[in-house]
Amino acid sequence: MFALSGDLDIEHASRLQEFLAKEKDGRVTLDLKDVTLVGRTAVQFLADAETAGVRIVNCPEYVRSWIAAERVSQQQLTPESDEQEPHK
Repeated sequence: MFALSGDLDIEHASRLQEFLAKEKDGRVTLDLKDVTLVGRTAVQFLADAETAGVRIVNCPEYVRSWIAAERVSQQQLTPESDEQEPHK
């Protein structure tokens, strides 16, 4: 478990991304209990990390809402191929 605290911004997200890339067992948990401020880049990182299998615990509700909104935004930018109708 990796406990985070304070502000989570672009610099911290970048460092965390490097850390996660080095983790070989793939069982990483991020504890956000003591996080006080989260930037947009960090929210994008958390959404991607969670999608990749990182477990996020003690996530403040406002951050959880932003992660969910970020996922919706990402899905709108990359439509699923099965949603496209074939050309006739």
